[in-house]
Amino acid sequence: MKSFLNLLSIDSSSGKERRLAEYLAYAFSTARCTTECFEVGDGSLNLYFSWGQPRILFCTHLDTVPPFIPPRVENIPPENLQTHATNGGDLRIYGRGSCDAKGQIYAMYLACKELEEAGCTDFGLLLVSGEETGSNGAKQVRHQIPSCEYLVVGEPTDNKMVSACKGTKAFEVILHGHSAHSGYPEYGYSAILRFNQWLNRLQEVVFPDDPLLGATTWNIGCLHSDNAQNILSDRVRFRIYFRTTFASDELVTQTMESFRDEHTEITAFGGDTPARYHTLPGFDTQTVAFGNDAPHLPGFQHKIICGPGSILVAHTDHESILWSEIREAADIYKKVYHLIQEPSNAQLKK
Repeated sequence: MKSFLNLLSIDSSSGKERRLAEYLAYAFSTARCTTECFEVGDGSLNLYFSWGQPRILFCTHLDTVPPFIPPRVENIPPENLQTHATNGGDLRIYGRGSCDAKGQIYAMYLACKELEEAGCTDFGLLLVSGEETGSNGAKQVRHQIPSCEYLVVGEPTDNKMVSACKGTKAFEVILHGHSAHSGYPEYGYSAILRFNQWLNRLQEVVFPDDPLLGATTWNIGCLHSDNAQNILSDRVRFRIYFRTTFASDELVTQTMESFRDEHTEITAFGGDTPARYHTLPGFDTQTVAFGNDAPHLPGFQHKIICGPGSILVAHTDHESILWSEIREAADIYKKVYHLIQEPSNAQLKK
């Protein structure tokens, strides 16, 4: 527990994760593993711990969303536990990264440490930078380490394996108006008004429901117009971020292209396509709507996404995780290892 709190005490907000990488390169190294650090090119590091020639690689990210929130621990008595109940109660650990993704880092570390102690080999642990800001670390991995057969990506999935994940599409939009004195609006055209019309038009678009991934959603961010209150806006700039499905991924791009006109600039920033992921028998599964590093880690034959914590508290000011969830995740990772390496007797081991 103390070593997990040490992780949480280090501010690894995106752009600052190098310090955490340097700490873990020392703290996680053992006599039986090989530790390698790789420069990403933006001041951050990727870390790679390997035992033998990995057939299975556990992987998650070092960076967290800002702001930094220091850790604190709350004792949970048994009567207040809804799930993960234990005879002696549980501990809820708060702090930035507790759920996304330092909880996954620590669960994977525990699994690797215990596999090493059991004499196992041919597995690895990869910790990458920049997942929250474009997966810069993951995009460099192909140039740094060999791929292998199985990749297990740690994200807050309530310890369920992800069967499929929504895709993403990002666009920057600039809407142009014509400035005028707000007392005489008939001599201009407000870009703010055009923004309202643009949103109303988008809300009328019906994207098909996907039988597996459900509805397509979108969100507006980075909204900016610096006109004074008594001047009609001549320019509105914003980002729009779609969560796409197998049924809507191409349609989203087509729709945004159809919105382009003489008053509207649209720049596409790419994204990830919806994807199916590998699951193993005997594990609960679910679909998810959040992004992760898996699409940017090519060369792996099978990709599994699974980890402790809930996405519903990730990135919030009350981000937290139960200690029992971390412990359960470590056991799941070990079971995955044994199912892959020794499928005939994996059910006998944790």
